[in-house]
Amino acid sequence: MSTQTVPRHSLEEHQGSNNATCGPARYVRFGTFQLDLEKEELFKNGARVKLQSKVCEALLALLSKPGEIVTREELRRQLWPSDTHVNYDANVNTTVNKLRQVLGDSPDQPAFVDTIPRKGYCFVAKVEYLDRPVAPPERSSRTTPEEHAQGRASFFPTTILSKWFTPAVVVLVIASMLFGAALVLYAHR
Repeated sequence: MSTQTVPRHSLEEHQGSNNATCGPARYVRFGTFQLDLEKEELFKNGARVKLQSKVCEALLALLSKPGEIVTREELRRQLWPSDTHVNYDANVNTTVNKLRQVLGDSPDQPAFVDTIPRKGYCFVAKVEYLDRPVAPPERSSRTTPEEHAQGRASFFPTTILSKWFTPAVVVLVIASMLFGAALVLYAHR
């Protein structure tokens, strides 16, 4: 067993009767997410989600024991070999926070990863083990105003703000400076 990844068989031990066939599960589904265990790729509603290596390893560690506490020490051992010299506490916290960010989860109202104070973390969402990927649900061409508002609200902060916020602020500051300079020059004429 590698100290850096959770072996698939440890996930399969927990699948119980959720798997439709007797063979090993390749996919783990939780909420709107689906994890391909073989490729270690995460999908949300069919779209691939970028997942850093350590964040994926943390997710695998938590999925290996859904509903159970994964101690901080277990996470440390899974994520960093014993000969690695890092600040484990800070790195475990950072990695779990990045995982929550990827999943859109909150430590205050966890839907996926719950913090167990002074012990570790627990994966709290319902987990399904599948031998085939599940196609994302078809979206109807008509959406209710609530669905439209939710879609726009979730799209705006993650896509537009992350890509365009800083350049927009820079352009706004430069434009303001040029406008101010033009006003000063015009006033002195």
